[in-house]
Amino acid sequence: MLILSRKINEKVVIGDGVVVSIVEIRGDQVKLGIEAPRSVKVFRQEVYDAIQDENRLAAGSAAELPALELPQ
Repeated sequence: MLILSRKINEKVVIGDGVVVSIVEIRGDQVKLGIEAPRSVKVFRQEVYDAIQDENRLAAGSAAELPALELPQ
């Protein structure tokens, strides 16, 4: 893990298209601005984890579906 110190309005560049800006610091909360191409999905960790859980559940339930019989 890379750990950086940044001040308000300073930025970090990740790869060719992602820029993370420090927008505000208030107490123990830091607000970040993230600029990324539309093809790059950006999620909060808890949202990403929920999506992964739902995907695992959906994949597991698909295996439990009965096979469909086609009319002859």
